[in-house]
Amino acid sequence: MSRFDRYMLSQLMVMFGFFSLVLAMVYWVNRAVLLFNHLIGDGQSVRIFVELTALTLPNVIRIMLPLSAFAASVYVMNRMSNESELVVAQSAGLSPFRLARPALAFGVVVALLVALLSNILVPASQAGLAERQAVMARNITARVLTEGKFIHPSEGVTLFIRQITPLGEMRDVFLSDARRPGQRTTYSARRALLVKVSGGTKLVMFDGTAQTLTLANRKLAVTRFQSSTYDIGALIGPPGARRPRLEELSTPALLFPGKALIAATGATRADFLYEANTRIAEPLTALAAALLGYAVMMLGGFSRFGNWRQIGAGAVGLILLQMLVDWSAGVGTANASLWPVAYLPGVVGILASVAMLWQAGRPRRRRASPAEGLAAT
Repeated sequence: MSRFDRYMLSQLMVMFGFFSLVLAMVYWVNRAVLLFNHLIGDGQSVRIFVELTALTLPNVIRIMLPLSAFAASVYVMNRMSNESELVVAQSAGLSPFRLARPALAFGVVVALLVALLSNILVPASQAGLAERQAVMARNITARVLTEGKFIHPSEGVTLFIRQITPLGEMRDVFLSDARRPGQRTTYSARRALLVKVSGGTKLVMFDGTAQTLTLANRKLAVTRFQSSTYDIGALIGPPGARRPRLEELSTPALLFPGKALIAATGATRADFLYEANTRIAEPLTALAAALLGYAVMMLGGFSRFGNWRQIGAGAVGLILLQMLVDWSAGVGTANASLWPVAYLPGVVGILASVAMLWQAGRPRRRRASPAEGLAAT
């Protein structure tokens, strides 16, 4: 690469890193706030919060990289146009296609990063996230410690805790068990504690009552107690088996799924094929986003009023590209034979960029002045 190509590529990579960091942090913080409130409300520790947010980060980066590539291309080309660097380069005989070499190299780097994330890092992180959430679901403490809400850990069981102190003590506990046919038992206590023992998790209740209603004869038996222990682990029971999701499966497993895997996920053959080809096509879409940002800025020449029309046109083009991605998702998952539409957004974006560069390279006709028109006649 020439010195100018290396200079332009370095500028693109620097701004790409900056926009990727900013966009990923904004998106991640919004997700992390919701996750933090949910986990802390469920009694989880900060360590679990950090672990889960770290596992969601690769998917966030994958989503942000094409947008960051587009923003970096537009920003660098706009700055070079305002500082007349593009004018000097074009005056030296460099055509828009020749100037596209560093932009193309930049797009290839972004495409490789997206390919690494889509096919390796994101599936691995999604599998780890699903496994961690399954472990949390099996944790009786996380399923029970929710204050101020009526929760239903299993069918026929209702639990309410008015307050949970910082020490883990529960205040004003209500527990209703209607799993037995013809009988309903309601427990209420002023205070309660969850105690882990070798046999499982026990709920120790203080200063409460146990009311058992027999539906057949409408008799109510009330028992008052100062302290009582109940096997809440056996009462709630273990969670059901978890279905694997397409996002956590490897790309080869999606391309060549067996009947057992399709049945385990509950998805269709079309879902498998489209998900796999989407992962393969995402680098192509990222390359199209990088080239689109460069090409749209080459359509206009130097202007003292800025390049806002080109920037606006590029934003519209990026929105149309995303709409094409959404449309292809709906079509590709409807029929297993329509998986090639996953590549349509990337191909259309690259062809549109080539068309804009061809248009930018055409010689512009200068409008004749009135005096020149009279002289010609």
